[in-house]
Amino acid sequence: MADEKKAPKAKTPRKAKKDAYKIEGGKVTRLKKHCPKCGPGVFMAEHDDRVSCGKCGYTEFKKK
Repeated sequence: MADEKKAPKAKTPRKAKKDAYKIEGGKVTRLKKHCPKCGPGVFMAEHDDRVSCGKCGYTEFKKK
């Protein structure tokens, strides 16, 4: 049993921090939603059915 090897897990592409902002005419705008508990500096991760904070675990479910 110890000789069995599992298939390697496919890595998902990571997004850079610079992709969370947009610069227009010298002004910076945030593209992602920020966490209402942690404040404006902690972005929420966007999943298929929810938006969740990686710091505190706050989750908002999307409506279908």
